[in-house]
Amino acid sequence: MDLLVIALYMAGMIGIGWYAKARAKTQADFLVAGRRLGPVLYAGTLAALVMGGGATLGGIGLGYQHGLSGVWLVFSMSAGVALISLILAPMINRLKVYTVSQMLELRYGDMGTKVSGIVMLSYTLMIAVTSTIAYGAIFSVLFDIGKVPAILIGSSVVIVYSVLGGMWSITLTDMVQFVLKTASIFFILLPMALLKAGGFEGLHAKLDAQAFDFMKLGAGNIFTYVILYVPTMVIGQDLWQRVFTARSDSVARWAGLAAAGYGFAYGLAGALIGMSAKVLLPGLVGRDAVYTEIVRLLLPAGVAGLVVAGALSAIMSTSSGCLIATATVAKEDVRGRRRDSSAHDEIGQSRFYIVVFGIAMAAIACLLQDVIAALTIASDILVGGLMVAVLGGMIWRRGTARGAIASIFAGMAGTLGTMAVLLDIYANLPIYIGLAGSQVCFIVFSLLDKPTSTAVLARWDARVRNSKAAGSNAAINDAVTASRAQP
Repeated sequence: MDLLVIALYMAGMIGIGWYAKARAKTQADFLVAGRRLGPVLYAGTLAALVMGGGATLGGIGLGYQHGLSGVWLVFSMSAGVALISLILAPMINRLKVYTVSQMLELRYGDMGTKVSGIVMLSYTLMIAVTSTIAYGAIFSVLFDIGKVPAILIGSSVVIVYSVLGGMWSITLTDMVQFVLKTASIFFILLPMALLKAGGFEGLHAKLDAQAFDFMKLGAGNIFTYVILYVPTMVIGQDLWQRVFTARSDSVARWAGLAAAGYGFAYGLAGALIGMSAKVLLPGLVGRDAVYTEIVRLLLPAGVAGLVVAGALSAIMSTSSGCLIATATVAKEDVRGRRRDSSAHDEIGQSRFYIVVFGIAMAAIACLLQDVIAALTIASDILVGGLMVAVLGGMIWRRGTARGAIASIFAGMAGTLGTMAVLLDIYANLPIYIGLAGSQVCFIVFSLLDKPTSTAVLARWDARVRNSKAAGSNAAINDAVTASRAQP
């Protein structure tokens, strides 16, 4: 019965992808859902993206290990969503670009998008890998098969429905997934787990007092979660690509804040489920297995399948969103746009990149073992490499293209170099060194460089202040390229 429910769910996702294929008629339709999502679709797809494998399996696993202190991973993600929604989302929405790298070139002028594009591509691909590891772990237990075939089953479904309709497929499947995971986590698994564990009184009686200490993880580790995952949400291509789909500034702001509020509740629910699992299954090894094991213990056939499908829905939302983000960055930034391509050609090229990076996503997932490890590597790459260049360009007008490029190289070298020396993925020091080096280089190289030209800054100001300045879809596609011709 459980396998039948899950099989029907997966078939449904492919069916929705096929239905959405007819709506993907232009490049904007395929990559950013035509930039016309209203508050319900926007909030649902954003919440589905953020509350994925790391928040679901990782959040519940951290609750199992650390009690209420395990909420800090998901709380940091949700705080990042709140920050970008409240402060940056309306401006991002008005830029009318497709990628973070295009925003950098719009702000700084001709700096080239390949360097920043490669950094962003590495991040989005690793987040997709994180989700692939997570649903691979679930399929492995469900079907009693090895990790590799489990990953191949799940990734095939994600690739197929993403290829069919692009962002429209992902938006519509996200809404189904949002409803399913909400019902599974909040209305089935959480009350059942608490009831079986004896309620809050049972948790207090059977767990040590530290399990209820929000600071159990330690101030240093909590600060690292905040410094990694808040900026990850603020500058990640996966989240920006969702912001690009909003039909207005108000949708981007207020529906985004609603998604952030959902995330805070989701994090708390996950920690409580993990704590209940600690009471009921105290000897589990490996935090990624906690979700599946607690479902198998508590729920009858059919209902268990529905709840597992809820987890899969959360995880696949992130995987598909990051997969199309990776393909978009590869096509728009790393390869570069071709101005003579037709809409049909552009969509075909996007589909090609989704398939290529979907295969890469599955292959890397087969080599890595831990969801939080992959998530940490991805966030280190993004925050160390791009945070200063992106946010610095928004708040400091004296920042220049050379300063931005220097900050990217310095941040990447400092972060990954220190991580390699320490041989510790979870160490706090690499991101601190990477950010410090990135900031110093951004300031120094910008001050040594000529100021950004007034023509470039004027175009930036016009785009930020008035969405009508972006003009037609053709002008949107050509805006960054046109800036290169200016002095």
